[in-house]
Amino acid sequence: MLFHLLFPLADEFSVFNVFRYLTFRTGGAVVTALIISFVIGPWLIRVLKSRQAGGQPIRDDGPESHLLTKRGTPTMGGFLILTALIMSTLLWADLSNGFVWVVMSVTVGYGTIGFLDDYRKVALRNSQGIPPRQKLILQLAIAGVAAVWITVLTAPDLRLTLAVPFFKDVLLYLGWAFVAVAVFVVVGASNAVNLTDGLDGLAIVPAMIAGGVFALIAYLVGNTVFSNYLQLHYVRGAGELAVFCGALVGSGLGFLWFNAPPARVFMGDTGSLSLGAALGSVSVVTKHELVLALVGGLFVLETISVIVQVASFKLTGKRVFRMAPLHHHFEKKGWAEPTIVIRFWIIASILALAGLATLKLR
Repeated sequence: MLFHLLFPLADEFSVFNVFRYLTFRTGGAVVTALIISFVIGPWLIRVLKSRQAGGQPIRDDGPESHLLTKRGTPTMGGFLILTALIMSTLLWADLSNGFVWVVMSVTVGYGTIGFLDDYRKVALRNSQGIPPRQKLILQLAIAGVAAVWITVLTAPDLRLTLAVPFFKDVLLYLGWAFVAVAVFVVVGASNAVNLTDGLDGLAIVPAMIAGGVFALIAYLVGNTVFSNYLQLHYVRGAGELAVFCGALVGSGLGFLWFNAPPARVFMGDTGSLSLGAALGSVSVVTKHELVLALVGGLFVLETISVIVQVASFKLTGKRVFRMAPLHHHFEKKGWAEPTIVIRFWIIASILALAGLATLKLR
């Protein structure tokens, strides 16, 4: 919005020329999202507390300490993330860019699914939410529409292709099977972040780290000079998603202020599903779907731990981990919650750096 209002005035007032720079608008999006979070956060938490008697329902089969330390904490804090993220993006992004609208639509769509899930949990006072099959159908539908939309917006030479990291010229043409791959990436990323969201601050920081990495990736692949220098596949218009990712980082920082241990609010599925879907859709647009698996490797590890646990128990009757997802395993081993969270943040940072290395190692 600011881009369309103020940049046209650059001919008369040179100071407005800064709005043509993605770096400036990305920085503005970070700060704006952070300020919005600080302003509306306390009010939103009061509203959620007043509407949620007893706070978020705690799993009876979860770690025993959660029944004491987390009972009564309100959920749906993802509203704070979504509000700051969308408002900041609308203010600073070029709204004529189709990729911006695709990613925002996916984010809001998955946030709505998360809201319905959280609402059922709070209203029915159980930790089940929407039946899994119904939730998956909704996720697949939104991701499917988004995948086709992205395909239409992408240049013909990149459309329906999958880029392979470490190889500068490798593009696998998948045909319309690419849509299925894109859907898998979005749905998988969304649910992976959701599984990771189990301790105060555990999911939001790795999501911010991944958002920061993809802000840089979007900027580079959307710039002809840098994409040529780094031998990346140039995606016209993808650079504008740096603004969206910057807003994601800013809104995440604002939410972390209230979610830091002991959390005053949980993001709930409203936040975790939307954040994961946002990262997944950005990776599809920028042709870095496979790099997301490395940058968001912590989310992948958490998901694999659940898959291994379920498969092992069904096949052998034995559990590999004391409890899944993986962070609960370490809780059962006696690790303090802050220890688990900070060590997982370190792992997420290392994996993000490894993902960035793929930009040069080609």
